[in-house]
Amino acid sequence: MTIPPVLELKAIERTYRTSAGALRVLQGTDLRIAPGELVGLVGPSGSGKSTLLHTAGLLERPEAGDVLLDGTDCLKLNEDGRTAIRRMKIGFVYQFHHLLPEFNAVDNVAMPLMIAGKSRRVARERASALLDEMGLAERLYHQPAQLSGGEQQRVAIARALANDPRLVIADEPTGNLDPATTERVFATLIKMVREEGAGVLVATHNLALIRHMDRVLTLQDGKLVDYTE
Repeated sequence: MTIPPVLELKAIERTYRTSAGALRVLQGTDLRIAPGELVGLVGPSGSGKSTLLHTAGLLERPEAGDVLLDGTDCLKLNEDGRTAIRRMKIGFVYQFHHLLPEFNAVDNVAMPLMIAGKSRRVARERASALLDEMGLAERLYHQPAQLSGGEQQRVAIARALANDPRLVIADEPTGNLDPATTERVFATLIKMVREEGAGVLVATHNLALIRHMDRVLTLQDGKLVDYTE
């Protein structure tokens, strides 16, 4: 029995208008990500990686194609419907953690849960459990400024996983970390998404992370192809 994909992009077209004319970034781009699968996306700046991530994350709308999440054709939804999908089914991790400086670690992680309607008690219990899995049980009530870079990024990953997303999108998630911290942070992310059965799409310039991926792709003439070093 074939397991349905978490994410499916079908024939995505995306063109930007520039002073030099039309720039076609995505040209009939296809992608499928299975539950528990980690897919890496590499390539030079300007190749279209961010556009692909934003399209998959419902942050940008393509000119043509389909974006399906757990079989739901998201581009047929209105803006409120797409926003609900983003909140409930997609977790985002960025190079810079974007933690709220006035809140401590547990409340930063609890925030998306409370936005989704969970009580503060339930949200903080879930946040505490996630941070414990991240090895931050002793740092729950520290504010971001009191945490190291690696600790802040682990809080950001916990926040991305708070709502049990079906899809995790990571854009240079370890770009500002040293190699040892990168290994620890990414190992934690992998462990948790495997356990949850989420699909993961990671854009990175860090080729050392490639060995952790199930597949690595690159954009070539607006289409995804297997990456070879």
